[in-house]
Amino acid sequence: MEIAKNILIVIYLIVCVALILTTVMQNKDSRNSMEDVAENPRANKYFEKNKSRTKSGKIQKNTIILGALFAVLTVVLGIIYVL
Repeated sequence: MEIAKNILIVIYLIVCVALILTTVMQNKDSRNSMEDVAENPRANKYFEKNKSRTKSGKIQKNTIILGALFAVLTVVLGIIYVL
């Protein structure tokens, strides 16, 4: 059981570091969406449609996955240490 705890702790630390890095890599969306629609409505719709294929979309998706994994590992490690 001790080996499983150590392996989970190492995985937890890797997920923590990866979550921090992906969060830092995200760019702030400082553009006002109303200004974009007023300038070029078609370009905005195209970008919104294909947003998940861009680099920032992939980083955002990875951040969500890592956040969920972080939450699950936190609960699992909490249960293991109580037992």
